[in-house]
Amino acid sequence: MARARPKPADKLIKPGRIRAVLTTLGREIAQDLIPVGTTLPPEAELEARFGAGRGVVREAIKTLAAKGLVSVRPRHGTQVLPRHEWSLLDRDVLSWLVGQDEPDRDLLLAIQEVRSIIEPAAAALAAERATKNDLWRIDTALAEMQTAKDQASALAADKAFHLAILDATHNPVLQGFRGAIDTILSTVFTVAVGGPGGWFRDNLPNHVEAARAITSGKPEKARAAMESLLGYTRLKLSNRKTVIAAASRKTDGSAVRTARKASVSGRRKRRRP
Repeated sequence: MARARPKPADKLIKPGRIRAVLTTLGREIAQDLIPVGTTLPPEAELEARFGAGRGVVREAIKTLAAKGLVSVRPRHGTQVLPRHEWSLLDRDVLSWLVGQDEPDRDLLLAIQEVRSIIEPAAAALAAERATKNDLWRIDTALAEMQTAKDQASALAADKAFHLAILDATHNPVLQGFRGAIDTILSTVFTVAVGGPGGWFRDNLPNHVEAARAITSGKPEKARAAMESLLGYTRLKLSNRKTVIAAASRKTDGSAVRTARKASVSGRRKRRRP
């Protein structure tokens, strides 16, 4: 008897399941919930945990191995590898490392170092090679940054500005970093734009100078302007922990004062006849 062909829905569900298992395990490894050197549970346990078939679990593990997070060896199981083995420019790995809470300052500074290596050189190349369309994209993104009314639009415009400069290099190898740079920018900009100590508006003049230098076709000025832009961000990131701690103390102090007032008010009410 001929086997029944899988329904179209089945083909759509499996990639989604693989992605769910991959993302959960990747985040747990990146956030050290599954520490380095740990052996992952056997396939049967992972299948039961995720309610997924063996093929789904194996594909997720295979992808983790390709990203350098785990090694798979017969009779040794699947072990979590040290961080230096991970593909840290991989978009998924970066997003798992950053997580959903306040990003680690040391990680942000390491990311900023990568930007400092790539982006000033990219700005210099853009000043030499940018087309009219490239310059239009850079200027449009800058204008959107200047008129942004909320965090989401500011972040989108800031990313568009830096990615437009990267594209204006017309270097295919540099453009190959686009996905990683996109994730890096999202990581840093989320901190720069929102929360206590955000500095998005303060760094706009440096963006203007970089755009002017690129438009004028002056590579060294473009490089210097981008270095100033990134240097400002690096300085703010270095001070980030102090700013957050001060904000936290202020919030905690306000909460304590409110609690004390409530307590005093309650005692006064109880004393009344």
